[in-house]
Amino acid sequence: MPFSRTRPEYTADERTQLLGWLDMQRSIVQWKCEGLSEADAHRPVLPSSPLMTAAGLISHLRWTEQCWFEVLFLDRPATGPQFVGQEDEDFMVDDTPLAQLLEEYDRQCTLSNEIIAAHTLDDTGRNTEFKAGAASLRWMLLHMIEETARHAGHLDSIRELLDGETSYY
Repeated sequence: MPFSRTRPEYTADERTQLLGWLDMQRSIVQWKCEGLSEADAHRPVLPSSPLMTAAGLISHLRWTEQCWFEVLFLDRPATGPQFVGQEDEDFMVDDTPLAQLLEEYDRQCTLSNEIIAAHTLDDTGRNTEFKAGAASLRWMLLHMIEETARHAGHLDSIRELLDGETSYY
């Protein structure tokens, strides 16, 4: 599902604004990967952060969406690389094509939006295993805007270091 890179209306209701800002950041994330070669998508450009690749960030964002909206909010089973294996395993995607990672991210975002649409912003998470499971859906949306925007900024820098591509939207 293509998400809009358009900011929400200034006077839109709270839900529309929150989801609009999140969808805009999701769209920027996808856009920052357009035209990347497979080699560049998996190439680290920061010596101190070898897992910080475009592909790794897409995988991380996909699993972060799953964690917040499925695991913490709905209390679905904690599956995925961030819950098993070694630290930062969700970034370890050397053998996974970027197109596959982007499709998985898109599907996860669509599922997250379905979950969001079915609940009020004041509903709280059901997961009792993690402290953050008690957060409201509003809090989780605000956190996901922050998380996604931060990583969109990382992708902006990575892209510029890879091939000189720059811009915001």
